[in-house]
Amino acid sequence: MMDFFPPSRLGFIGLGNMGRPMAARLVSAGYELQLFDKDASLSEAFVAAHGATGASSIATLARGAKVVITMLPDGKAVREITLGRDGLIENLSPGSVIIDMSSSDPVGTRELGAVLLRNKIALVDAPVSGGVARARDGSLSTMVGGDDAVISRVRPILETMAKHVFLTGPLGTGHAMKALNNLVSAGGLWIATEALLIGERFGLSSERIVDILNASTGRNNSTENKFKQHILSKSFASGFSLGLMAKDLRVAADLATATGQASPLTRLCAELWNEAEGKLGGSQDHTAIIKLLEGGATAGSARQSRGKAERGEKS
Repeated sequence: MMDFFPPSRLGFIGLGNMGRPMAARLVSAGYELQLFDKDASLSEAFVAAHGATGASSIATLARGAKVVITMLPDGKAVREITLGRDGLIENLSPGSVIIDMSSSDPVGTRELGAVLLRNKIALVDAPVSGGVARARDGSLSTMVGGDDAVISRVRPILETMAKHVFLTGPLGTGHAMKALNNLVSAGGLWIATEALLIGERFGLSSERIVDILNASTGRNNSTENKFKQHILSKSFASGFSLGLMAKDLRVAADLATATGQASPLTRLCAELWNEAEGKLGGSQDHTAIIKLLEGGATAGSARQSRGKAERGEKS
């Protein structure tokens, strides 16, 4: 089997905030790209800016490519374009590969992979981390699950978009790792935001809080790359939505259930982000959670108040 180097023809489905710069990296590297997005204007704008070819349908795209990359909101969307009417499974030839770079449910990924394998189509899960800026410069990290031989074939494609390619194991482990990574990231952002607001109320400067955290053991990705850039500036423009973060945390919580691992903080984190999505709206940037915390009432505080009431204590 041949490896996929430029100018191989690839299909790319999903031109959102991350998909656009990732697809642009592939075009710049010399791949012949066929594009599809349910919002046709996104494909048209990309073609005008970068070249490539817009496909009129999933079926048209699939018939012209041996490798198709999906960069969609979730595993449900991937399943729909794969198994739905005139979808990928009906139109890809045997020996083709689907690389799902979305943040999908790992259990669902394994189920989808089994269906595709019966049709002699391979599935690789390769979600990414790093945000829009790193998608533009090709320095993303990708966590790749699947058959080693298949991954070897598509590795040149992955390395065009990602500086760090981590092989995680069997199919689904890439998506599991992405959910767990975002669990740690979301937990770090939330607790650092709480610490910031506590410090401000006590009289500390927000800028000084961030500087000290970043020179101390409290440092994390959010304190270094999100607070001054997107939270204190109130730009809220990291490029990753609150809804997608909440979805990834639900995936992590479901994974904890599927594995039987007791994970109380995971479940609390998922609950808090779900509430934030409900109150602020999923389209908000995920760094906007400070708006909810500044307001004071969260699922955690409501639960604490109920606990005090049950014990006969004053709030």
